[in-house]
Amino acid sequence: MSKYHDPNIQGALDVIAQPPQVASRQDTEHESRLVSALARGVGVLGCFSPSLQELSGKALMEMTGLPKPTLTRMLDTLCELGLLHYSERLSKYVPGLGLLNLAAPALARMTVRQLARPLMEELAEHIGGQVQLLAGIGDNLTYVEVVHGSGSPIVRPEIGTHLSLSRTASGRAFVLQMPEPEHAAWLADFTRRKPGQREWLAGRLADAARDLETHGFCRGHSDLHREIETIAVPMSRRRDGEALVFGAAVPVFSVQSKRLVEDLGPRLLTLARNVEASLGT
Repeated sequence: MSKYHDPNIQGALDVIAQPPQVASRQDTEHESRLVSALARGVGVLGCFSPSLQELSGKALMEMTGLPKPTLTRMLDTLCELGLLHYSERLSKYVPGLGLLNLAAPALARMTVRQLARPLMEELAEHIGGQVQLLAGIGDNLTYVEVVHGSGSPIVRPEIGTHLSLSRTASGRAFVLQMPEPEHAAWLADFTRRKPGQREWLAGRLADAARDLETHGFCRGHSDLHREIETIAVPMSRRRDGEALVFGAAVPVFSVQSKRLVEDLGPRLLTLARNVEASLGT
C-alpha cells in the first residue's frame, strides 16, 4: 500500500465540506481553546510578509476585520513589545526587531539545517541552481534553509516565507504526506476557494503521487514560475510533528532541467536519505 494519499483524489475533491452543524460545533470547540487577544495579536502580525513589509492602520483594520479601538490597543501593545514598529518616516507599521529574537530559537533548534547545509551546498554547486529545505505543519510550508550554486540566476526566497502548496513540487509533496484529517480539510478548503482548479489539482496531485512512488521525488511542471523547473523529496517521517521537504530549482534553459529524472532527482533523493541517516530516522 502506498504511503502517500490515493492519487485518484477526484472523489475527495467532491466531498467539499461537512454538514454546517458539524463544522459549526468544531469551530466553537476550537475557538474555546484559544486566548482570543493572543490570537488576534498573532493575526495582526500575520498580515505582514516579505511582500507586505509596511502597512497602515487602515490597511490592517481592513485585513483583520478588527474594530478600530481594539486594533489600536493591539498595535500599541505589539509596538511596546518590539514586535511591531511605527515608522514616522513612512507613517506605517513595520515588523519589529523583536520578531528576530522569537525566530532565532526556532531556527537554532532545527539541527537538520546544520546537518543538511554542506550537502545542499555541494548539490547547489553541481546543478548551478538552488537547493531548499522546507518545514511544514498544518497547512503551512516554510523555507528554513536556502543555498545557491555559483552563478545561479534564481531569486533567493527569504527564510520564513510560505510556499504555495498547489503550484509547487514541494507543496504537493507536503500535501500528499499530510495526516488524513489535514489532507481532507486542505482539499476541501482549496476547492471552496478555487472551484475552477479542482480538476487541474487532481491531475497534478496524481502526477506527484506517481512520481514519488516511481522515483522518490516529484516534479513542479513550472507551475509557479515558467522559467524554473523544480523537484522535491519529502523526508520519510515527521520530526517533532513537522514535515521536512527538500527542493531543488534550476532554470528551464539549463542542462540540468533536461536531466531531472536521470541526475538531479536521484542526487536530491540521496541527499535527503543521507540527512535522514544522520538524524537517525
